[in-house]
Parts: sequence; structure tokens; C-alpha cells
Amino acid sequence: MFSFLKEYQNLNKAIVNVIVAEFFIQLVNCTFMLILPLYLDRKGYSNEEIALFLTIRFLGVFLLAIPVGNLIKGKVLKPFFNLSAVLVPLFGLTSVLFISLKLTYCIYASLLLWGASFTLMQIPITPYILRNSETKEHTAGISLSYSTWSFAGILSGVLIALLDKINPLFFNEECILIIFSVLGFGGIYFMSKVKIIEIIDDGTKIHQISKQKKYDWFLIIKGLIPTLIIATGAGLTIPFISLFFDKVHHLDKGTFSFVSSIAAVLVVWGALLVPKIKQNIGYKIAIPTTQALAVISLVALATTQLYNQYSMALYIAIACYLLRQPLMNMAGPMTSELVMNYVGKRNREITSALTAAIWSGSWVISGFFVKIMFSKNYEFVTIFLITSIMYAFGVLTYYFLISDYGKREKQGLIE
Repeated sequence: MFSFLKEYQNLNKAIVNVIVAEFFIQLVNCTFMLILPLYLDRKGYSNEEIALFLTIRFLGVFLLAIPVGNLIKGKVLKPFFNLSAVLVPLFGLTSVLFISLKLTYCIYASLLLWGASFTLMQIPITPYILRNSETKEHTAGISLSYSTWSFAGILSGVLIALLDKINPLFFNEECILIIFSVLGFGGIYFMSKVKIIEIIDDGTKIHQISKQKKYDWFLIIKGLIPTLIIATGAGLTIPFISLFFDKVHHLDKGTFSFVSSIAAVLVVWGALLVPKIKQNIGYKIAIPTTQALAVISLVALATTQLYNQYSMALYIAIACYLLRQPLMNMAGPMTSELVMNYVGKRNREITSALTAAIWSGSWVISGFFVKIMFSKNYEFVTIFLITSIMYAFGVLTYYFLISDYGKREKQGLIE
């Protein structure tokens, strides 16, 4: 059952330490994703206002993504990771302070800077792994990095549930956000252990070609179209899952956090299986199949609102959530590696930046749409079903991309 773990034994220690530092940043991210909407709700903010605040977080990532992507090309990446390890938890703390004081414009500023700081880890991490590890270790490195979100979700979910059981009044939403923001500073220690002479470029020849022709925009756009569709749909749903369970099924923060931690365990297990899955069945079957099953699970989750007066609706919603999370996230490391190989070495940094920009930018746009839909009294079920339709279309475009990848591979165009 756990034989796949041997795939990770040979990873460079410096890469592992950077990934652990990423875990601490994701610890802050996961906690804010779970608890921030509830904290804002408890402070008296409406659904529309909450949607706008969450949108501002992703706006910070969007605004800085492409500049960071251009900046990191040909640069040592450790300083970017160091900055992120300090600034993400710091701006997490300041945002909690401003929310408690109800300083609206300061909340916007702190969340914007929080998102911007997150890009300093999020964008360079995949190019860092690809630069500083052997080709045969790329999938394992990307999968482990991708799993930090889930590992952080497990720890934050379990701890929040325990704290809620110990004393829900003392360990309220504000206290929990402060505790996990402070824990986030742990990434600084692991970054201090990173001792490596980084490989700056992917090779002299690649660097010379880059000067003659900077980017292959046609390839980059083709590679990122599925990401754009999936990300836009995700932005309508993922930031509001905790609100869905709170308002539709009246699940308290402790119980939902525990459920989320179970989902994260499944996500980790699925993500760490990716090297084996890729080896045994390949991209063409693995990516569309896992994503298609995730779409079905999301439809079933959304429709529980239609019969939420029955007690079974909550259990069905939890079961669908536990299925949807690992299925959708299992495809992540594979699609990331697929796109990076598809666009080629010369285009990796800008593709990583554009991927972050797409996810954040689409979530900004989606957040505004959700704000409008909440103001027009749209139900969660309607919003989530729109996501399902977009996901289904995204799965189809991934299938076409994988087919084109296969053709280019046969022609010797994939490096």
C-alpha cells in the first residue's frame, strides 16, 4: 500500500527542505482558506463582502505573478523563498488584526500583500525542482511539493478540531488564525538549512536560444487553456466550501475542519501515488478519469442543498466532499508536469508564473461573480453546478492537450 514512497527517497535534501518550508506557508494558507470566511462572517460581514475580501487575496497573487515569473528567469531562487517564509505569516497576522479592528481598507491592503507574498514561493518552486533534480525525479519532486497543501490541511484540520473540542470559546476563529500564522514562521528554519549551489539556467544552449526567441507563445497558450477553464470554475466553489457546510448543513468549524483533514489525508495519499499512476496508465487515462469522477462528486455535493432538511443530506455531502478532493487533486501534479514538458525548458518560468496568474486572476473574476450572485440571492447549489459544467469542459480540453502532447512526443518535440 505504501511501496510508492520509495519514489521519494532519492530527492535532493535541499529540495526537500524547500518543500518543507512550503508546507509551513501552506499551513497558513489552508487555515485561512478554512477559517477566514467564518471569521469574517462572525464579525458581521455579509456573504458579498466576504467574497470581495477573499477575491482581494487572489488579486495580490495575480498582480505579482507575471513580474515574478520574468524576474526569476536566470536568478538564484532561495531569496524569493526566504522572503515568502517571512512575509506570508506576517501579513496573515496583520490581516487578523485589521479584521478585529474592522479597518476595511487596511484589511484589503494586508490581504493583497498576503497574496503577493505567497507568489514568491508558489511560482519559483516548480522551476526550482526541475532545475535542481534529475529528470527521473521530477514527478516525485512536483508531487511532493503539490502535496504540501494536503499535509498542511491534515495538520490544520486535526489541530483546529482538537482546539475546538478543548475550548471553542477561547479557541475561536480569531485565535486559531493567530496561532497558525505564528506556526507559519517555522518555514524560516528549514530555509536556513538549504545549502546548495543552484543551477541557474537549464543549459547554455537553452539560454542562447532564449535570447534569439524569448517565448513560444502559441505553445504556452495551448498548454494553459485547460488550466484557465478549470481555475475559473474552481474559483466559484473552493473558497466558499466552508460557508456551504456552515450555512447549508450547519456544520461547526471543528467538525468541518476534521472532515477537511480526512479529505487532506486522501489527497496526500492520492498525490503521492501519482508517479506510480503515471508509470502504469499514463496521462491520457489518469488525468481525464480522475477529473471526470471529481465532477460527478461535485454535482452530487451541490445537490444536497435541495434536500438539506433531511439528516442524510449532510452525510452524503461529506462523502461527496471526501471523494471530490482527492480525485480532483490527484490530477494536479500530472497536469503540472504535462504542461511544463509540453511548453519546453525555455518557457517554464513564464508558464509557472502564468499558471499562478491564471489561478489567481480567474479566482478574482470568479469572486466578483460570486459576490454578484450572492447579491442576487443565488443559492450555493446553482453556483456549484456552474463550476461542474466548467470542470467538465476543462476535462475535455485536457484530453485534447494530452493527445497533442503524444503527437509532439512522437515527433521528438518534447524534451
